[in-house]
Amino acid sequence: MIFDALIIGGGVSGLQCALVLGSAKDKPFFDQKKVGIIMHQKNSHLQNALFNNVLGLAPAKLGREILTEGKEHLEELYSEIQQIENEKVIAVKELADTYQIKTNKSTYISKIVVLALNYSKPFTIDGFEEYIIPHKKANPEKDRIQLLNNDHFIKKGLYCCGTIAGHRSQYAIAAGSGAAVATDILTLWNNNKHVKIHHKI
Repeated sequence: MIFDALIIGGGVSGLQCALVLGSAKDKPFFDQKKVGIIMHQKNSHLQNALFNNVLGLAPAKLGREILTEGKEHLEELYSEIQQIENEKVIAVKELADTYQIKTNKSTYISKIVVLALNYSKPFTIDGFEEYIIPHKKANPEKDRIQLLNNDHFIKKGLYCCGTIAGHRSQYAIAAGSGAAVATDILTLWNNNKHVKIHHKI
């Protein structure tokens, strides 16, 4: 199977990207699309996070709860999105019109790849060496990195979101970044007619 879009990373930005993509499942332009997310979450900064300043989250919400609940939310509402568990991506290689994503257990092919990872060193996925630059919005003493991009777009078929895209490590920013990438992908699938997904009562 060839994915139409494969998200690498199951933190805030990756999960939000997957949720927005999944919410378009009944749209004509989404028909037959194959979307997946590699849910490696061990390195997510959410594991040790406590939230008191996020609209919509109850005070003292734990990040590790969000990770668990996010996966359940995605499965319950948008089971069309394939969740790939317990695999770590080690390389991404550009092919003719697709990308080859190699993990420690398997190999996948996707037309679009979204990098939704944190900004910590070392960056261990081969294939992005030319795009790694110092993070523009992090304390230089922290020695964080980002991928060179233009509004989340790296090059054809390749996107990044969250802190690896150069955003600050703030929950709402990461979620918005993931949603932005999802709507860009949906717009692409909709023959470049702008898309936003809302549900009404």
